[in-house]
Amino acid sequence: MGTVIDSHFLALTAIITFAYQLLFFIITALLKFDKVTDFAGSTNFVIIAVLTFVIKGSWHFRQIILTLFVVLWGLRLAFFLLLRIIQWGEDRRFDQMRNNLGKLAIFWIFQAVWVWAVSLPVTVVNATDRNPFLQSVDLIGWLMWAVGFMIEGTADQQKLNFKRSPENRGKWCNAGLWKYTRHPNYFGEILLWWGIFVASTPILDRAEWLVIIGPIFLTLLLLFISGIPLLEESADKKFGNVDGYRVYKQRTR
Repeated sequence: MGTVIDSHFLALTAIITFAYQLLFFIITALLKFDKVTDFAGSTNFVIIAVLTFVIKGSWHFRQIILTLFVVLWGLRLAFFLLLRIIQWGEDRRFDQMRNNLGKLAIFWIFQAVWVWAVSLPVTVVNATDRNPFLQSVDLIGWLMWAVGFMIEGTADQQKLNFKRSPENRGKWCNAGLWKYTRHPNYFGEILLWWGIFVASTPILDRAEWLVIIGPIFLTLLLLFISGIPLLEESADKKFGNVDGYRVYKQRTR
C-alpha cells in the first residue's frame, strides 16, 4: 500500500501517538479519571505496530513476528494494569497532578514520547522493503523477547497474588522472582525490547540504526527516571525502618 507521509512512518506514528494520548489526556483532565493511563500507553504500542504493518502490506515474516511480539506484550500489559488499577482504586502517581493541568499535560506528553521512541525498531521494520533471509541474530532477538516476556508476566502475577493475600498486608513482596531482585518485571521489559531491537538489525541500514534510541530510552527511563527510582522511594518510606527490608535490599538489586 506504499508509504504514508514519510517512507519510515515516523511522522505518521508520531501524529497517531500524540492524537491518541491527547484523547486520554482530555478524558483524564475533564473526568479526573486516571484508571486508563497505563491502558492508553500499552494499547498505543499495539496500534502503531498493527497500523504500520497493515499500511505497508509487505507481509514479510520478520514483520509478522515482531508485530505479533508487540501485540502480545501490549495487550497483556494493558489489561493486566487496567484490571489491577480497578482493583486497587486510584493511581497514586496522580495524587499531585489531578488538580494541576500543567503537570498532567507534561506526564501525557512524556508518555507519548515514550511510546513513539520505544516503538521505533518495529516501526522501521514494518516500513522497509528489505527482506533478508533469517539470521542467527533474529533467533537471538526472539529468544531475548520470549525470556523477557515470561519474566515480566510471571513477576507481575506473582506480585499481584502476593498483594491479594490478606496475610501479606503491609509487607513488601519477596516471593518468587522478587526474592532474587526487587524489580524483575522491569528487567523483563527491558530485555524484551532489546530483543525486538536485536531482531530488527538485519534490515537496518545507515541512519536506521538510530532506532537503538528506543531500547536505550526505555532502559534509562526505568532505571533512572520514572520506574525504579519512584518505587524505591516509595518502598523506603514504607519499610525503611524495618530490619528485614534493609537486609532484603542489601542482598538484592
